[in-house]
Amino acid sequence: MTSSSPDKSADAIPPANGNKFVSSSKSQLMEADFDLLVFCPVPLTRNQLLVDFSSAYDRQPHPDPQLEQAIEKIWEQRAAAQPSLFNGTKFRYGGFREIRNADVKGPVIVSLCLGLTDYRTFVGSNLSNYWQEFLVPTKDDAERCKHTSSPLGNAAVVETADHRIVVLQRSADVGEYPGTLVFPGGHPEPEEAGILSHSESDKTTKEELEKRIAEEMFEGITREVVEETGIPSTALSDPVYIGCARRKQNVRPAAFFYVKSSLTSDQVLHSYQHAEHFYESTALYTVTPDALIEAAKRMPGCHQGGAALYQLMREEVLKQST
Repeated sequence: MTSSSPDKSADAIPPANGNKFVSSSKSQLMEADFDLLVFCPVPLTRNQLLVDFSSAYDRQPHPDPQLEQAIEKIWEQRAAAQPSLFNGTKFRYGGFREIRNADVKGPVIVSLCLGLTDYRTFVGSNLSNYWQEFLVPTKDDAERCKHTSSPLGNAAVVETADHRIVVLQRSADVGEYPGTLVFPGGHPEPEEAGILSHSESDKTTKEELEKRIAEEMFEGITREVVEETGIPSTALSDPVYIGCARRKQNVRPAAFFYVKSSLTSDQVLHSYQHAEHFYESTALYTVTPDALIEAAKRMPGCHQGGAALYQLMREEVLKQST
């Protein structure tokens, strides 16, 4: 394991914080701190990931007016205590559809159902101490979480030229899970696709708008990797989509991608010293794929899901090579 941190020390990954064990085996996946919403052992390329964008996938207000009123109060309290928080517009995860061609041997296509939400509502619902009260008691994921903000995060499993995985340790100033280990990532941004709201988007057809959002799924994760690690985009492969996971704690969803870098782990550690968003993390580590299982114990649940999705992808690669 190698690392780079602001003081340029070779710190070891900090001790486990008690998160549950992550494994690619089906039985242990079910016991982990995440649910796999979409998993693609054979990763999807740009033309295989579509978007259905509609206000039908926006958050539905909870019938309890006190819960709704609490959203603004919680946001005001958090923003006062942490002035760096910004209420930006985000895409909301509202489910997915798998599209099969008539030719069953053809490529699988996944369509993500996305609406809009914002960070204020995320803090006041998903990150609230009352987050469980926003849930509907049903096994249907979209129905269960319909009163939560559930902004779709993104993250990338970045593999270096010498076959190590890039992991960051979050700083104390971030809005979620400070100090934990994560994959590089953030959010796909509606504004990058020309969207301010459902009524205030660029004048274009629904089909063209959804193509731009689908592009932002891939462009956005490349942008996040570059900003957070300092790896230049020219040293990154085109991302491929490996699935979505939702952490069980406060039901936060995230989309995961796999990206190869032409840089070695040592070169990545050097690039990190010049990362634009260096302040969002305190250290960068590179770990072997096998060691990622142990590192995932220090991750929030949705990123544990990302590690599991990567392991499922590895298993499929090994299966196809034998």
